[in-house]
Amino acid sequence: MSTENRDVIFIGKKPLMAYVTSTLIQLANLPSVRIKARGLTIGRAVDVSQIISRKTENAGYSIGEIKIGSEQLESQDGKTRNVSTIEIEVKRNPS
Repeated sequence: MSTENRDVIFIGKKPLMAYVTSTLIQLANLPSVRIKARGLTIGRAVDVSQIISRKTENAGYSIGEIKIGSEQLESQDGKTRNVSTIEIEVKRNPS
């Protein structure tokens, strides 16, 4: 598995703390991790980044670049829909 894929956490429907734990594990090995979400899971992605930056403030993690956008997806009925996306960088502060 390349580091290109390991530095991205895709947010889905799992419990919130599963994503927080996964992100913290990746941050132990990498200088930064990107949290990506789209549609209804955007709020969960924001929650994950806020938990990491606020609850682990003493551990030295902070929020970096935030990108927002939209993607065109085809729905089940065949129509094209625009879906909002977000990408949040969480990084380790230099010690």
